[in-house]
Amino acid sequence: MKKQLFRYIMRLTIVSVLMLVLMVQQSCNMSKDSTNIEFEFVDPLEKVLAEASYFPPKEAFAEVVRGEHATLQFIVRSPLSLTDLRVSVSPAAMDGKTLPEAKTGFVGYVKVGRTIWDYSRDRIVSSSGYYPDPVLEQESVNVDFGNTQPIWISVPVPADASSGEYNGVVTVTGTIGKKKFSLSKDYRIKVYPVTPEKPTLWVTNWFSISPGQLRWMNGGNLYDEYSDKHWEYIRTLAAKMAEYHQNVAIISPLALSEFKYENGKWNIDFARFDKVVGIFIEEGVIGRIEGGHIGGRESTWLSQFVVMVPNKENDPSKKFLNLPISDPSAREFYQEFFPQLNNHLKEKGWDKIYVQHLADEPIEENIKSYVEIAKFVRKLVPDFKFIDACHSKNLGDVLDIWVPQLDFMDRDYSFYNEQNKKGKEAWFYTCLSPKGEYVNRFIELPLLRTRYIHWVNYKYNIPGYLHWGLNYWNVSDPFGEQTSIQYEGGNILPGGDSWIIYPKDGKLFSSIRYDAMRDGIVDYELFRMLEKKDSVKAREIINKVIYSFNRYDNNIEAFRAHRRNIMELLSEK
Repeated sequence: MKKQLFRYIMRLTIVSVLMLVLMVQQSCNMSKDSTNIEFEFVDPLEKVLAEASYFPPKEAFAEVVRGEHATLQFIVRSPLSLTDLRVSVSPAAMDGKTLPEAKTGFVGYVKVGRTIWDYSRDRIVSSSGYYPDPVLEQESVNVDFGNTQPIWISVPVPADASSGEYNGVVTVTGTIGKKKFSLSKDYRIKVYPVTPEKPTLWVTNWFSISPGQLRWMNGGNLYDEYSDKHWEYIRTLAAKMAEYHQNVAIISPLALSEFKYENGKWNIDFARFDKVVGIFIEEGVIGRIEGGHIGGRESTWLSQFVVMVPNKENDPSKKFLNLPISDPSAREFYQEFFPQLNNHLKEKGWDKIYVQHLADEPIEENIKSYVEIAKFVRKLVPDFKFIDACHSKNLGDVLDIWVPQLDFMDRDYSFYNEQNKKGKEAWFYTCLSPKGEYVNRFIELPLLRTRYIHWVNYKYNIPGYLHWGLNYWNVSDPFGEQTSIQYEGGNILPGGDSWIIYPKDGKLFSSIRYDAMRDGIVDYELFRMLEKKDSVKAREIINKVIYSFNRYDNNIEAFRAHRRNIMELLSEK
């Protein structure tokens, strides 16, 4: 009996000891896991969702030409929350030479709370409804446990940089629990001996300079229109646009000018228009001046076009009246406005770079009123070039620069291509449409889709691109809900349609989509260079990537290989 009891106690003791050992071992492993912070490189064309968790090790490597930006993306993820996460980047160096200081930021997440119909097969779906987009230029962030935080690094490569491979180190620091940590990874940038020319692709993203929009650069607080602060913000906007290769600016002489009706004549002061244009020239945007629209729909989408005419009563609450061009008051005003504007542009030396909008997106139902306006203005300023986004090719011969929506360009490509061949221009635009498999810049689309916008420009010999929304931020919070809805037709404005930059503390932050567009513009110029050197190779490469207006190769590794091929071919002597 005693022996059995002894054996039982021994067994119980052994089991208890084993369990204790296992518990200690498990505790040690948990302690080890809690500090096992993931820090990996991810291709910057990958959109990293906060809930993403699998990141196979990759070499941090970027290949670029002179005069563009080398972009790197790293992620940090931890089983415990991190505080005060910071990033530092040592200068990329080669044989005693260094590239300029890197610009760093943390990729922020924004809400896309409405889905739209007819989405593409490669749409990115976030279980949380939050997507990566703004590049937050701030010193540090906190990261909740289990979330992934992308880090965005952009290294400007000078146009005169020496070719070769540059090496540097990226270091992240922060606190996990009460313990400080520091992790580092090497990175490499290969610079090819290729220098693109000044961008030749015409690119315009329409923007607003109203205090109602730019107040978001001032913490949402309004300020006096045309105050020193307002002009400062306008200049900041222009500088950001120039940095991202926008070379066409929509600036309205009608909206910016001051009008007085005295003794049966209109006196027009263009001083404010001149100041805005001057800022955009000084900052390197223009290029071309898009004179803002003089008209719009009378009411609904199907209604006829009317034109804006200054109110003779000088009523601040109603600066303009909306009148048909057949109205005597409208004719009287424009018979003075356009000749005066034409003379003023010639005096300033801007007449050769000025193009005029009339009214946006004419359709079959209101073509007649659009053509009536165009013919009337043409008689007043026969040398002006007219440009407009259009939904129909049945406008006669009134336009000099046709800008159909991309799907209309696809449908009627032979017509628009003929315009380019015969000395006119045919660009394309995207907005809330087209959807489906077409390129666009929606937040839910892969970044390759956005970058390929300008590959489509090259493939189809289309010399320009237009989008309506650079900074039309919503009324409550630019970092909040990214979608909105047009109640007349039930059209959802997808996330990413209304703006592609973000305002904060007097600055304008880029987005990962805006960076993709910028890089796509460089791609276009590289294709143009290769076409001059070897047109067969240029056509061969573009045809392997862009199959039609709405079919593309969406593989990032394949894209990198094709772009490397372009750079290698251009490097050959």
